[in-house]
Amino acid sequence: MAKSKYEYVKEFEVRDEVMLPNLIVVRVDGHDFRIFCAEHKFKRPNDEQALNLMNLCAIKMLKKFPEIVFSYGFSDEYSFIFEKMTKIHSRRASKLLSLIVSLFTSLYVAEWKEFFPDKELKYPPTFRGKVIPCATVEVLQHYLAWRQTECHMANQYNSCLWELIEHGMLEKEAHESLKGTNKEHKNELLFQRFGVNYKSLPQIFRQGSCVFKEKVVHSKNIAGKRFWNEHPSLLKDLGDGIAESIPRVGRAFLRSFEFENKLLPSTWIVVRVDGHHFHNFSDSHEFEKPNDKQALKLMNVCAVAVLLKIEDVIFAYGQSDEYSFILKKDTRFYQRKSSNVVSVILSLFTATYTMKWKTFFPQKELQYPPSFDGRAVCYPDTKILHDYLAWRQVDCHINNLNNTCFWSLVKSGKSMKEANLALKSTLAKDKCELLAKQYGIVYNTLPPMFRWGSSVFWEDVSTEENRASNEIAQRRVVVKHCDIIQSSFWEANPSILA
Repeated sequence: MAKSKYEYVKEFEVRDEVMLPNLIVVRVDGHDFRIFCAEHKFKRPNDEQALNLMNLCAIKMLKKFPEIVFSYGFSDEYSFIFEKMTKIHSRRASKLLSLIVSLFTSLYVAEWKEFFPDKELKYPPTFRGKVIPCATVEVLQHYLAWRQTECHMANQYNSCLWELIEHGMLEKEAHESLKGTNKEHKNELLFQRFGVNYKSLPQIFRQGSCVFKEKVVHSKNIAGKRFWNEHPSLLKDLGDGIAESIPRVGRAFLRSFEFENKLLPSTWIVVRVDGHHFHNFSDSHEFEKPNDKQALKLMNVCAVAVLLKIEDVIFAYGQSDEYSFILKKDTRFYQRKSSNVVSVILSLFTATYTMKWKTFFPQKELQYPPSFDGRAVCYPDTKILHDYLAWRQVDCHINNLNNTCFWSLVKSGKSMKEANLALKSTLAKDKCELLAKQYGIVYNTLPPMFRWGSSVFWEDVSTEENRASNEIAQRRVVVKHCDIIQSSFWEANPSILA
C-alpha cells in the first residue's frame, strides 16, 4: 500500500526495551479507587468480594499470558512477574504495561456482575500501571517484601480506623488518634477496645494473595526462602540467586528500580490507543465489513469519555480500531510521567468500551474482554503535530478505500487471495474506478465517518440567552467527521490548540 509524506513522524517514537537479564514486573493499581469504593459501597475495611474479583482477574491474566510466572496482589493492586528470559513483545515496557493494564481493566468490568449481581457499575473503573525491572532475584525478593509489608501495614491501619469510625468517631478524629502508633499499639487497640485479634483476621486481608496457574495461595512471607522452596517453578522460571533472608530496605531504594520515562516538557504529548488483535476480535463478534458503524460509534463514545474525564486532553482523532489523544503542550498531568499518562487514558478507554458494549450491540454477547495497547510520543511543535494527525487521516483514507474494494470483491464471489491479487499495485484512482464501474459505488459519497475518521474536541455553544446577557458560552464535546489535513479546519477552530 502507498506510503504518505507524513510518515516521518514515526521517527519521534522512542524504543523502551527492558534489557536482559532484568526480570520484568508490571504493577497495576486502582486509579482513584478510594472514591470508587465509596461510590459502590464496598465493605470497610475490606470487601472480600472485591478482593475475589481482583483475584479472578489475576487468574485470567495468567491464562492469557503464559509468560507470567505468578502475581501478587492486595487491596486494589496487583503485580505480575514475567519469566526471566521472556521475549514477549520484544520486552518493550510501554507495550507490556498497556496490554496488562488494558486487559486487567476489561476483565474487571466484564466480571463485575459475577461478584456484585445486585450492584450496577456506576462509572468505568480505571487502573494505572508501572514497569519495575529487577536486576536479580534478590531485588525481586526485596520488591515482594515491600509490597507485602505495605499490605500488612495498610490493612492493620484500616482495621483500626474503621473500628473507631463504626464506634462513633469522625474519620478525621480517627486518623488523628492513630498518628504515631506502631503495630503493637494498633494490635493492642484492636484487641482491648474492640475484641479483635488481628492475627485471626482472614489471610486474604492480612497477607494478600499469590496467584499461580489455576490457584490462589496465601503466605505470610512471599519473599522468604521457604515460600520459594514450596513453589519450585519460581526458581525454574525466574533463575537462581535467592537470598536466605531479606533485610528491610527503604522505599526509595526500591522505587529507584521503577522504569519511569518522563515526557519532555513543552512538547505536544500524543497518546495513541490501538485495538490489540482486533482483526480476530472483529471476526469473533461478526462486525460488518468493511466498516461497522456501531463499532465505530462505540469507539467515539470511548473517546468522548476520555475528554470529559481528563481536562488536559484537548483533541482526539480516531479511525478503525485506533484513537490518538492530544494533551495540552504545557500539561502537568501526572507530572508528565509516561506510564501514568498512558495507562490512565488507556484504562478509561478500555473500561468504557467494555461497559458500553451492550448499548451498541444489544443482540451480541461480548465473547471475551477486548484489550488495547498504547504509547506516548512527544512532538516538539504544532507543525509536526499537524503532520502526525494528517498521517493518521491519510492512513484512514488509504485503508478504507482498499478495504471497501477488497470486501466488494469478496462479497461478489472472489476469494480473499484473489481479491488481494486484484488490488495489488493499484492506485487510488484505479480503486475508485473499480468501485464505480463494477459495483456502482461512488467512493466520495460513502459516509464521512468511514472516509475521514472522527475528530473529537470541545466546542463553544453560544445561545441567544448567552449573547443577550454577555455570558460565557457553554462548552460541549463534539464528534465531527471532516478534513483535518487542510489548514481550514484549524483556522475555523483556533481554540483547540491555543
